[in-house]
Amino acid sequence: MKKDRHSVILELIRDYDVATQEELLVLLRERGFRVTQATVSRDVKDLRLVKTLTSNGIYKYMPETAPAHSYNDMFDVLFKTSLTKVDCAGNICVIRCSPGLAGAACATIDALGLEEIVGTIAGDDTIFMLCRTPEQAKELVASLSQKIRN
Repeated sequence: MKKDRHSVILELIRDYDVATQEELLVLLRERGFRVTQATVSRDVKDLRLVKTLTSNGIYKYMPETAPAHSYNDMFDVLFKTSLTKVDCAGNICVIRCSPGLAGAACATIDALGLEEIVGTIAGDDTIFMLCRTPEQAKELVASLSQKIRN
């Protein structure tokens, strides 16, 4: 039963923009599953579902191991709405964000898995990004600056 329910949940979040556990509960009940809010909550945890920002600006549940294009969509939305400035010194990039958004932008950058980035750290409105070489840092600054302008 649990395995079947999990399979249906993954199908539902693939086919619909499910933003809340309540929406998921309703969809499951419509498909004949007799579930409670607590069960749905456990299923979300078991399946490691996370809410992600889509390219059309809404949050929806997705598997934690979402395909890279989903992160690229989030990356574009976050950069267009939250990043204000990008600069580098040596092989360290500094990204300035709107207050409170650096953590989300940083997590999205990490999820992209870019080889030129050794690691990142975020505060409230600033991200430090360590690149492998100063040249890669300059290239990233140019690329990120272009995304901010678009």
